[in-house]
Amino acid sequence: MHENPRNMTQGQFSFLPPLTDDQIKKQITYAISKGWAVSVEYTDDPHPRNSYWEMWCQPMFDTKDAAAVFMEVQECRKVYGNLYIKVNAFDNTRWRESLAMSFIVNRPKVEPGFGLARTEAEGRTIRYRISSYATDKPTGKRY
Repeated sequence: MHENPRNMTQGQFSFLPPLTDDQIKKQITYAISKGWAVSVEYTDDPHPRNSYWEMWCQPMFDTKDAAAVFMEVQECRKVYGNLYIKVNAFDNTRWRESLAMSFIVNRPKVEPGFGLARTEAEGRTIRYRISSYATDKPTGKRY
């Protein structure tokens, strides 16, 4: 992991320095202790509205072992180590899957940031569009 003051901020802990592996394990342990289903996801498009990342494996609904979840994080890092990877925890206590916790556990070595495009429209309307500089390249060649 690296220290970059301009890291993309998304999910819990995103304004803190990157979590260590021990801190990640503690958060996974906490989620499991609450009975939440844990999943691992990755993406090369970190746009804030891109909430549908690729799933690394099926959500681990019945997993009671944080080491098993962390093993999946490590395996995902081996394959997608230069992409964004996050851990999600879902709470189904109200008979629906609600995201209770989400945090980034891996980042690309270089985070190119975002661009802001301004367009003037009819009247005095101004429209803005945010896009990741990474998405200027095709999928699979972004990082």
